[in-house]
Amino acid sequence: MPLVTEELRKLARHYMNQEKSGHTLQPTALVNELYMRLIDRRRVDWKNRAHFFAFAATTMRRILVDHARAQRSAKRGSGVTAIALEEVSGSELPKEVDLIALDEALKRLAKVDSRQSRMVELRFFA
Repeated sequence: MPLVTEELRKLARHYMNQEKSGHTLQPTALVNELYMRLIDRRRVDWKNRAHFFAFAATTMRRILVDHARAQRSAKRGSGVTAIALEEVSGSELPKEVDLIALDEALKRLAKVDSRQSRMVELRFFA
């Protein structure tokens, strides 16, 4: 468990480094929220380490998106800058990413090609 926890903390720190400065969610809180969601899932047949971490990455993304939605609804969208996927070149991702816009783009891509959507999601978040 300590090895898994450390890997999850690294993943959470990576996500939080992509967030705006002054974000109210901390990496430890992100990992704790992930654990809470894992507890709710009963009888999961983990195929391997990659399966677990793919689930963890997806769940962390959902936590961050939910958090961003809550913040946006509180502020009614003030100060939000949308970033078009075409504006991102190669692996150079902007420091601050609009997670809600990214989530919506991934959902649209999933309707066209679910496998490509999953690949983008795992590449970006994992």
